[in-house]
Amino acid sequence: MSVDPTVGHIEDTKLADALSQRYLAYAMSTIMSRSLPDVRDGLKPVHRRMIYAMQQLKLDPTSGFKKCARVVGDVIGKYHPHGDASVYEALVRLAQDFAVRYPLVEGQGNFGSIDGDNAAAMRYTESRLTAVAKALLEGIDEDSVDFRPTYDGEEQEPVVLPAAFPNLLANGAAGIAVGMATSIPPHNVGEICSAALALIRKPATTTLELLEHMPGPDFPTGGSIVEDRDAIARAYETGRGSFRIRSKWEVEQGRFGTWQIVVTEIPYQVQKSRLIEQVADLMELKKLPLLADIRDESTTDIRLVLEPKSRGIEPAVLMETLFRATQLESRFGLNMNVLGADQVPGVRSLKDVLQAWLDHRHDVLLRRSTNRLQAVNRRLEILDGFLAVYLNLDEVIRIVREEDDAKAALMATFSLTELQADSVLNMRLRSLRRLEEMEIRAEHAKLSAEKQSLQDLLGQEGLRWKRIAAEIRDIQKNFGSGALGARRSTLAEPPPEIDVEAALPVERDPLTVILSQKGWIRTVRGHGQDPQGLKFKEGDGPGMAVECHSNDRLCVFATDGRAFTLRVAELPRGRGDGQPLRLLIDLSNDEDIITMFPVDDSARRLLASSAGRGLVVAESAMTAEKRTGKQILNLKENESALICAPADGDHVLVLGQNRRMLVFPLAQLPEMTRGLGVILQKYKEGGLRDAMVFTAATGLAWPDPNRTRPFADVKEYVGKRADTGKPAPTWATRKPKG
Repeated sequence: MSVDPTVGHIEDTKLADALSQRYLAYAMSTIMSRSLPDVRDGLKPVHRRMIYAMQQLKLDPTSGFKKCARVVGDVIGKYHPHGDASVYEALVRLAQDFAVRYPLVEGQGNFGSIDGDNAAAMRYTESRLTAVAKALLEGIDEDSVDFRPTYDGEEQEPVVLPAAFPNLLANGAAGIAVGMATSIPPHNVGEICSAALALIRKPATTTLELLEHMPGPDFPTGGSIVEDRDAIARAYETGRGSFRIRSKWEVEQGRFGTWQIVVTEIPYQVQKSRLIEQVADLMELKKLPLLADIRDESTTDIRLVLEPKSRGIEPAVLMETLFRATQLESRFGLNMNVLGADQVPGVRSLKDVLQAWLDHRHDVLLRRSTNRLQAVNRRLEILDGFLAVYLNLDEVIRIVREEDDAKAALMATFSLTELQADSVLNMRLRSLRRLEEMEIRAEHAKLSAEKQSLQDLLGQEGLRWKRIAAEIRDIQKNFGSGALGARRSTLAEPPPEIDVEAALPVERDPLTVILSQKGWIRTVRGHGQDPQGLKFKEGDGPGMAVECHSNDRLCVFATDGRAFTLRVAELPRGRGDGQPLRLLIDLSNDEDIITMFPVDDSARRLLASSAGRGLVVAESAMTAEKRTGKQILNLKENESALICAPADGDHVLVLGQNRRMLVFPLAQLPEMTRGLGVILQKYKEGGLRDAMVFTAATGLAWPDPNRTRPFADVKEYVGKRADTGKPAPTWATRKPKG
């Protein structure tokens, strides 16, 4: 008995090489066979196999339903060797009219709801194909597409469907592969067909011209798309972008001047039940101060009732607060990353996607016409044989009765081909009548005309594009009108900015913000608090204390030149330890906090670096409510921000580490929103020690804040910005600032 040489064979391979090979194989399998749709039919393999399996089960739109368990069994048994749960979920989604713009499967039974309810088990539900799916399959039995063996080699499956329906754009797609993803919103098929017809008429049509026919997505759940037209054009031109979707709402008037808002459409892929939970949670956290209540009065149509806290609130302001805080407004990303006809993934523009579908329809038409021409030629050959023998039926009967090899005799006597001879021998006796001959001649004439038409079609590209345009117009007529084809999402200009803060109820509770030496931040009620009397963690103590109000914004300025903005109302309150400030802002442990202060939009600040450069900046320009903050003072290597002082005055005092002091008018310092700053004082060595702004008329409360010196004490130090200054007096260097 021979021994397999591979048995027991061990081959040494580096782990890195083995992992890379296997991961690459996994990644390619995910990209090609799971996550990305084909640009031609817009389907992933699981959907394509499912539709083909249902066609093989004869689940046409006019036939009866079959249990979904039967469909899933055929799909995983013959074509798609994956779990039944994942296949059934894909089937369910194709039947949900709130998930798919043009459902490919018609379901009978519980197929879930927009509330997020799951579908019933597959043993209870039934399904069949819709007319849209039938259009995707049209011509599949006419050699219009390639087939390949299934995973076990026992069956054949289509590589792609003929796709008379523009499924990729009409129903969209979403998927996450390895290192890439796709996200394509659904569109209106009537508009897609109009754009495709325009592209056929003028192949040089631009994306902007196509958008005149299909201006944007059309989501199955409706909603209002409030995106700038230029942004939409850029997204479709590059294949990447996003769309902002808002719920549709209207105001219902009640008695005695009361009113309520009714939401009738919500953004695509937002579950209604979770949306209501989100609003309720925010109300409990008091983050929706204008909303009194939310009720779900939905039946088959969505109806969410929002009640304001008072009738004096503007409805637009109330909705703006909800749009900002909840999923009543959402964004849908556009990433048209699809597999091309060569099975290479790539991000394509709207024009590229449309052209790829049209090219596929052209290939399908060529293959169907060629296949039909071959069938017509075969039938004409048979009919020619019939007509040849009908002239002498007696001789045919004699040959059949007397000749040992009737087939050869017929071929020799009447100059028939083998196919014609076989057809004559297989003819039924009752066909040997004059009426049958007339029918054969009529069929021959009809097929001859069809043959000529097919030859003209195959020989002239213009005729082929006319045929494709006619097919697209049929699709537009069948699916682009009526309730199914009517546009559901409205397109609107971006709404004007609404000052929500001005409409919110003002609560100005006096608070004191405490920042400990170790960087823990908290607020305590009231002003005039003594930080020394508060409790801190062991080894920690009071650092900074700032008096403000609960509706203030707190600016924190750090040694790296960045400003961070925190809402005082959102800081931890009470007598506890608070929260580490570095959990609220993105600040490294190498940097320190210079100061913090409540933002006054009318005030300005003097910022200066350790190198002696500075600038004046408005406090309103320092706000940035994000963890990374906002870079205000740019720094060079080995420099740090040193000063962030109020710029309330008319003169600047600068003291260097070289103990030289300079005073110059504040007007010589530029006001900027950000930058490196200008030189405040020149130094041969060292850098800046201190700087401040004061008013000459009121004097100088520095370095001792409890003593105000007259301007005459520093008048001799007045010069121009960027001078070296004069040796500072003893009182200016005896004490540090403050």
